[in-house]
Amino acid sequence: MKKQIYVVEDDVDLCRVVSDLLETYGYAVSTFQTGRDGRAAIRRQAPDLLVVDLNLPDMNGLDLIRELWSDVRFGLIVLTGRAEVSDRVLGLELGADDYVVKPFEPRELVARVGAVLRRHDQLIAAARNAEQSRARFGSWSFDIGNLTLTGDDGRVESLTAAEGALLLMFARAPNRVLSREQLQADGDDADDFPYERSIDVRISRLRKKIEEDPRKPQLIKTVYGAGYVLAKEVTWSTAR
Repeated sequence: MKKQIYVVEDDVDLCRVVSDLLETYGYAVSTFQTGRDGRAAIRRQAPDLLVVDLNLPDMNGLDLIRELWSDVRFGLIVLTGRAEVSDRVLGLELGADDYVVKPFEPRELVARVGAVLRRHDQLIAAARNAEQSRARFGSWSFDIGNLTLTGDDGRVESLTAAEGALLLMFARAPNRVLSREQLQADGDDADDFPYERSIDVRISRLRKKIEEDPRKPQLIKTVYGAGYVLAKEVTWSTAR
């Protein structure tokens, strides 16, 4: 079955270009010119991936991301003409998996779309592993199948796919320092267009959810000049 991609972009010509490009690579693409129409389509049926422009005629794309934040269970790429780093980082902090700045090279968009979808597929494959579908570390249990963290105190935190994929990499290599390059990689393939701040932003998001004091992390620690490490033992079990 083809992966379904929604593109929310008010430029009709750009929508046509993006749609034709992604369909050439075997994706099913639906386009929407307003945030309202995109939101309605998502509520009817969620896509595998959403590509959303920040400058929409009826709303700021960041507002749409904020609205989707708590329920996002699909890939999310910000498409923007804004070159400011603050806008890119804000999009990532709100839950986007990645961003593409206009004008963009066609192969860059295809590569980023492919990287985000691979992360989702890896999570699905991991969740199907009956013996390793739940990882426990510290006071947290990570259920890969539904992308949730449950604390011993009963608190539940939802993860985006990008956060889940990152945490899964840590859980599979506890007490090992992982470099940004390793964390940026997708399986055997590295992202051809790495954004060096994206990993730092995702680490920050995870820390806000699992650390007692994100400013003094005890679970995901920084090893300066080397990368990050999950400084806890991990035990695996079957999610029930």
